[in-house]
Amino acid sequence: MTDAGGSRAASGTFAFVSDVHSNLEALRSVLAAVGGLPLYCLGDTVGYGASPNEVVELLRERGAVMLMGNHDYAAVTGDASLFNARAAIGAKWTLDRLTSENRKFLGSLPTTVRTSLAGVPAFLTHGSPDSPLWEYVDPSTHEALFGHYLTKLGVKICGVGHTHLPFVWRGADGTVFNPGSVGQPRDGDWRASYALVTVDGGEAAVSTARVEYDASLAARKILDAGLPEQFASRLVAGR
Repeated sequence: MTDAGGSRAASGTFAFVSDVHSNLEALRSVLAAVGGLPLYCLGDTVGYGASPNEVVELLRERGAVMLMGNHDYAAVTGDASLFNARAAIGAKWTLDRLTSENRKFLGSLPTTVRTSLAGVPAFLTHGSPDSPLWEYVDPSTHEALFGHYLTKLGVKICGVGHTHLPFVWRGADGTVFNPGSVGQPRDGDWRASYALVTVDGGEAAVSTARVEYDASLAARKILDAGLPEQFASRLVAGR
């Protein structure tokens, strides 16, 4: 597509993941599916799962733009005061096993990112624009705010994570989306979830996708690590 001046408008496709939660098997399957696309991770790289260091290092090697989530924050600070008992156990287990380099890296991550996706302005966070680490954003509770987010932030795309529930909302002012969870989906579909943002001529189209992975292996590693059984059973049940 060309603009009025005859130059070609920017285009491109970008991959988004969130809530990997130390699930190496799920992450590998998603990365295989998205190939070499530019990659963004909307937080909660660690927590719950049994492979925190491997997941951090794989995303870094892949060159992903990464944000901090609440589980990342708890794993590097030791502050799990807002977690339930099982999640706090997972945070402490992760803190004890992260290498000093990976802990320092996670602690350096931003809670929000403003970027341009092939010329389309975007705002990215884990929770919400108002509470980047902690607020859950879902169409059932926040849809009336989506247009407000976009105009307040001055963007056409807003990406969030945290709920483990994928969605795409498109309004007159732009698109708000959640790629769902790579490592621990909670919508009844056990497959790893991710999103693709395709920009063509200044217009962005967002879609979510799923990919199968060896959930039984990831679950077995959780049990072998002595982590709570629910962390493993969730992988198979998808909730």
